[in-house]
Amino acid sequence: MSSAASALDWWQDAGVDVLVEDAPRDWLAEPMAAPVAFTALPPAAPVHVPAALPDTLADFIAWRLGDAVPEVEWRGVSIAASGPADADVMVLVDCPDKDDGAAGMLMTGQTGALFDRMLAAIGLSRETIHLAAVCARRPVAGRMPREVEARLAEISRHHIGLVAPKRLLLLGNAASRAILGAEMPGTRGSLHPFNHRRGETGVVASFHPRFLIEKPAAKAEAWKDLQLLMGGVSA
Repeated sequence: MSSAASALDWWQDAGVDVLVEDAPRDWLAEPMAAPVAFTALPPAAPVHVPAALPDTLADFIAWRLGDAVPEVEWRGVSIAASGPADADVMVLVDCPDKDDGAAGMLMTGQTGALFDRMLAAIGLSRETIHLAAVCARRPVAGRMPREVEARLAEISRHHIGLVAPKRLLLLGNAASRAILGAEMPGTRGSLHPFNHRRGETGVVASFHPRFLIEKPAAKAEAWKDLQLLMGGVSA
């Protein structure tokens, strides 16, 4: 009796207070999984799809100065591209320099003076080239933010397609990354093909004039790049 009483005490402590259940149970059946409670997820944020870029150069340049561009929140003023719409040679730099905003044009001051001499050495001038920047405004410390780099590269590639030059000169690392997807000077020394909707453009990457001012020894290499740029342009 003591063992039976002990067993009953154990079942009572375990919470068993009836001998049988109201409904029969198959004790050999697999246990049923407990229902899973699902928590409703918040609505997904809408995916931002950039508006289509203007398909004429005049409309594109006007759009580039508007408020739908990645640089709209940056300080300073936007500087438009300049030069003929049908230029044989296009030059793409990274961004405006500090003094460019006051002048309302790219490549001013000491940097611009060297740039003009570089153009003259290969028989060109600002009036004969199409000059533009990856960034229409100067970013903080002159460095392009990585979070907008891909969009700015897309915009620059579209710009090149609208001009469809025979040759494109990229000056500096940011311009090289935007169009060739790689750092300069690693992209130097070769004529790279760039395909766009109106054909193919030969691309040459070189040093930005501001770098040449700091490192005059690189001017000899830059001269080789300019010669490569002009090879076959008149054909």
